[in-house]
Amino acid sequence: MIFIVVKWKIRPEHSDNWLSLAADFTQATRAEAGNLFFEWNRNADDPTVYTLVEAFADADAGAAHVQSAHFKSAMEWMPDYVAATPQIVNVEIPGANGWSEMAEVSPRS
Repeated sequence: MIFIVVKWKIRPEHSDNWLSLAADFTQATRAEAGNLFFEWNRNADDPTVYTLVEAFADADAGAAHVQSAHFKSAMEWMPDYVAATPQIVNVEIPGANGWSEMAEVSPRS
């Protein structure tokens, strides 16, 4: 599995509608055959910061993502909305295929 976390600093005038701006890109990515998840999260302390957590089945799926028309289109328009270059963590986790359950916490009965 390719696991990616990207921190996006959005220009303040666009931060409230960022999810709407990124909606087509998000939906197209989620529809990719090798996409495992693609989730935006807004920072509780700084509403101009979003964190994108995404994963792809393997390196081929990750490569297909960055070669897709919707990815290339997003890379064209996104620079007009970011306040800083996004920060990224990109790692390959051999044998993983998505989320696992946390061992330390589960709902009480």
